[in-house]
Amino acid sequence: MSSEPRLEVRSLSAAWGSNEVLTDVSLSVQPGEFVVLMGPNGSGKTTLLRTIAGFEWPTRGAVRLDGRDVTALPPHRRGIGILFQEPALFPGRSVWENIAYGLELARRPDAEVQQQVAALSQLLDLDGLLKRAPEALSGGERQRVALARTLAPGPSIVLLDEPFASVDPERRAGLRAAFRAALRRLGVAAIHVTHDREEGLFLGDRVVLLLSGRVVQSGPPMQVYRNPSSPEAASFLGYNVLQEGGRLVAVDPRDIELRPPGEGIAAEVEASGSTAEGSSIMLRLLTGTRLEARVSGERPPVGAGQTVAVRWSRSVALDGAGRTRG
Repeated sequence: MSSEPRLEVRSLSAAWGSNEVLTDVSLSVQPGEFVVLMGPNGSGKTTLLRTIAGFEWPTRGAVRLDGRDVTALPPHRRGIGILFQEPALFPGRSVWENIAYGLELARRPDAEVQQQVAALSQLLDLDGLLKRAPEALSGGERQRVALARTLAPGPSIVLLDEPFASVDPERRAGLRAAFRAALRRLGVAAIHVTHDREEGLFLGDRVVLLLSGRVVQSGPPMQVYRNPSSPEAASFLGYNVLQEGGRLVAVDPRDIELRPPGEGIAAEVEASGSTAEGSSIMLRLLTGTRLEARVSGERPPVGAGQTVAVRWSRSVALDGAGRTRG
């Protein structure tokens, strides 16, 4: 990768009225890099994308694209593609016309339009859909068309705002793979926003955690997952946040062991049920702390109202002291 970032966000802050939504956000994206911006709903992810794209104005900071400051430029002059949750395809236009729209608006030569539409249609498996109207497409097909339309003008970077949120779950995995493969094949840099932990860890070359409008952690997906930087980051990443030896630790639900009463910390089972990956047991400690345990097997080994003991095989210290083992 080039040493010059494709996109650089420097100390960016933004507000809705007197409410600051983003605070001193800095991040960069290298050419061809797929960065996933993760955080819960309301953490400022969409506001950050809209500010990068030019639809919102920052109160402080700068946005640089390919080394030039674009903070004051309107969206259409930034060379950034953006795809929201809803594909918003143009009704009354065929799939081919939707993909070609940005190229024709830029008055590209007919031969270039034909070539680009053909290439993107093949890449995103749209060849058999080019004559159809948007209303005749499935949700996943509409998003593939929307991505092709976004990529057609050749943006420097693509911003993807939860593009799979409205897609049926059974089609989501295939669509994720199609998007990732297309962007990798074209070498297009991207920022992908999601609150879905599994999606973010699967897709990203790098993940950035945005909590309460601040970047709290950034790095390779599994490095971030295995080393949460704070209780808030650990909670978002799906860990239990517990007291251990007078300090806070993060404990993976899969590392919680259920034992007979008296062989660990006493807990009451509040609920239990089956999931696609085993069983989930929700527990409450005598201190009032709730935690989740994930165990193998189609049926939960305990039911609501039972008293058990819990202990854990490993934990991650949240005070900067590194990993500990119980």
